[in-house]
Amino acid sequence: MVIKSVNLETVCGITSKLPDNALPEVAFAGKSNVGKSSLINALMNRKSYARISQTPGKTQTINFYNVNDSMYFVDLPGYGYAGVSVEVKAKWGKMIERYLHKSRQLRLVFLLIDIRHKPGINDVEMYDWIVNNGFKPVIIATKLDKLKRSEVAKCVGVIRQTLKLKEEDILIPFSAQTKVGRDEIYTLLDEILNGDLI
Repeated sequence: MVIKSVNLETVCGITSKLPDNALPEVAFAGKSNVGKSSLINALMNRKSYARISQTPGKTQTINFYNVNDSMYFVDLPGYGYAGVSVEVKAKWGKMIERYLHKSRQLRLVFLLIDIRHKPGINDVEMYDWIVNNGFKPVIIATKLDKLKRSEVAKCVGVIRQTLKLKEEDILIPFSAQTKVGRDEIYTLLDEILNGDLI
């Protein structure tokens, strides 16, 4: 996939009506501070198009990026950040739930997990919830550059075991710094555009 154009087309808050897009959508979900904006920027070949914040939990909207006028990258609010109130967390959860239920064009959900840590309760709940809603999430194990090469296999194994992934379930180790894993993600996006991955 070659990214030629990117446009932040729609920003949806808690009470906003979701857009009824005609193009296929791929969604990015993950805990706050897992590197979601960095991943999206790396895929779009932009340094800071998706906002990167030093303050976890900053993204409080669902952002729809039109890519090449052929698909949407959908950036979902980060979950699991302890610094926001229970009420705000509940509202974010409802936003994500409403999107996953109502989008007619959602083709794939990328669930981001920090490769350095065992998936937490929020990660496991999100994974199970996505699966129970009929999607087969692709796991992106972020921050690969923070590990020694000798540690990667063990950390990947911990994620697979904790989430109870099957052998055929896709897990892609990824680094926003070195771009390792980006080509594998591009291949999945091309499959969606070609109608091979529905």
